[in-house]
Amino acid sequence: MRLRGATSIARLRRRFFVAAGVLLLLALTSGPATAQTEFHFQFGELLNPFSAQEEESFVLTLQQATQWKYGDSFFFVDYLDDKGSDGFNERDFYGEWYPTASLGKLTGKTVGGGPLADVGFIAGVNAAGDAKVVKYLPGLRLAWKAAGFIFLNTDLMLYLDGSSGVGAGGAPRTDDSYCFNVNWLYLFLAGEQSFQITGHAEYIGSVTNEFGQTYGGSTLAQPQFRWDAGKAFGGDAGKLFAGIKYQYWSNKLGTEEDESAVQLLVAWQL
Repeated sequence: MRLRGATSIARLRRRFFVAAGVLLLLALTSGPATAQTEFHFQFGELLNPFSAQEEESFVLTLQQATQWKYGDSFFFVDYLDDKGSDGFNERDFYGEWYPTASLGKLTGKTVGGGPLADVGFIAGVNAAGDAKVVKYLPGLRLAWKAAGFIFLNTDLMLYLDGSSGVGAGGAPRTDDSYCFNVNWLYLFLAGEQSFQITGHAEYIGSVTNEFGQTYGGSTLAQPQFRWDAGKAFGGDAGKLFAGIKYQYWSNKLGTEEDESAVQLLVAWQL
């Protein structure tokens, strides 16, 4: 699915900003929120898809999940650096934000039934530093009930390009597409040890850039396997985690390169 036509795209972008403004207004006027903040350190060899070389890299992440009266919000910001000097992942920043309004909370009624727990409206934003890329992701969320899962969501969103393009010193602009995302948090015990499997997997449809080059669809999966190390060593449960993060990325960043990488992970939850 590709979205074409300057008029229709401009209309979609205007509607996105209206929706994002409404979600922000609801959040600001809905009273106290409950927030969960984490800091992550990740280390491993990540692929530069433009040189096809792998470099030792570390990523520092600040992320926060917030519950508010009418929905929730999730954002993260990555700081990335590697040992290379090729202009890729050198002290770069990347972030995403997904405010969501819950139809069930807005109406005060049960939405869905059976395994379907709720329906939500999303107004997401993705932004990259060096590449000067901005994407807008309005869409719908289906929240599911599943044993052992703290949450399990499927999100279907438009993928609207708001970048300035090569003329502004960034990556080429593209036409618009769509994104399908699955995100989850699953808890389980093994003896006296506590573990989590969390993360997301997404598919972004193919796009054509401002030079007429077509990029095939891209899959990005980033599951984390986390052990509650703080609890294991006699501290508070749910505060300090150690584990691994696996990253699979097909057609990474609009190339034909595929990445399969394992990173060491340490996460501290406030």
